[in-house]
Amino acid sequence: MRELFVVGLSWRTAKVAVREKLAFREEELGETLLALTRELPVTEALLISTCNRVEVYGVAKPEVDATAKVRSFLAQRRNVQLAEVGEALYEHRGPGAIRHVFSVASSLDSLVVGEAQILGQLKDAYALAGTAGTSGPVLSRAIERAFGVAKRVRTETSIARGAANVSSVAVELAGRVFGDLGGKSVLVVGAGKMSALAARHLYSHGAQRIVVTNRSPQKAETLAEEIEATARPWAELEQMLVEADVVISSTGAREPILTKAMFKRIAKARKYKPIMVIDIAVPRDAEPKIADVDGVYLFDIDDLDKVKAANIAERQKAAEHAGKIVEHEAGQFEQWMRSQGVVPTIRALREKFAAIAEVEVTKALDQLARKELTREQQRELLQRSVQLVVNKLLHQPTAILRGSSADDAAVRAGVLAELFALEISEEPERSELVEEQPAEPSTEPEVQA
Repeated sequence: MRELFVVGLSWRTAKVAVREKLAFREEELGETLLALTRELPVTEALLISTCNRVEVYGVAKPEVDATAKVRSFLAQRRNVQLAEVGEALYEHRGPGAIRHVFSVASSLDSLVVGEAQILGQLKDAYALAGTAGTSGPVLSRAIERAFGVAKRVRTETSIARGAANVSSVAVELAGRVFGDLGGKSVLVVGAGKMSALAARHLYSHGAQRIVVTNRSPQKAETLAEEIEATARPWAELEQMLVEADVVISSTGAREPILTKAMFKRIAKARKYKPIMVIDIAVPRDAEPKIADVDGVYLFDIDDLDKVKAANIAERQKAAEHAGKIVEHEAGQFEQWMRSQGVVPTIRALREKFAAIAEVEVTKALDQLARKELTREQQRELLQRSVQLVVNKLLHQPTAILRGSSADDAAVRAGVLAELFALEISEEPERSELVEEQPAEPSTEPEVQA
């Protein structure tokens, strides 16, 4: 029976210095997948390589343990010694592999539980495996079911609700202040990367335009170009504050640059329309007292961290429910995998039964073609043909049951009763005590014309 397996490393087992040793560039993935299935006893393969994980999801050939070979393959492919990464590599097989794939897709194995990025990365990896021709029936079934499990987890739990990083918390808080970010303007004060990332998030959620200002015009222009924003001179700061709806400030100033006196003037010029100030600088850029001005909503880095911590705590609670969903779905998939082991037997059984029936049907048709028979004679011929089929199908099972020891016969009889939903009579009829007719009569049944 073919077995699903996982070999890889992640943020849980390896620091970035180790993870980057096994990382693959996007343009390398296709050829690597082909090499996996060409050089190893692996019939199906998917490779996912992100900043937080490098994993091979595969299907090994029947009765073969391919995981050790995959470990060596990964090291050789990246030109590193296996000893350099071996301790960080883990492997899962069979049921464990199924649970791991479902957990990854549901973001239960992510650095930030509930983040949505991993699902998109897994979908990309699956699409690439499809293009390379390395995703077969077992792997495809597993990954597509993983997508369904991830959807269940997001629908039935609150695991993805609530922002879990500073930039997305900024979007969440802005939504609380304005409801809808459509058409709102964002002012980035300073050229910090965190503020730029927050600005991008706000823009992607509907903020209409982004303006960047910095004491160094060159830095403002560089950042503005990166995030598709407009750079304006530092001297226009107060006027820009009047025009902005959301302010993200992250400068290296030692003293506050956003003062209460300034915001009294700004609020009046804005006719006290709401303005949100997100101060992610340390030391702080904004005086805490600006929050006392009508229409001003101030959040500093501690406020954002509190929201983030609360959201993460809520996600962890949801993760318990999500884990139960994953466990249930993995059990269902394991049952499907086990059923695949009996498919060849079912196929052979159908083929044997069909072949026996075909022989008798052909004989009956030949007799019908050779003779003119009454309806009653036709009926008798068909009944005998059906009886012959029944005899042939039952001959070997009956012979084995009669030749078995009492204990074995009881077990086998119980299996047959369950398989065919038989109603067993406690006392056999007299006709059942005699030997059954031979499976193949010595002469062809004759029908009188």
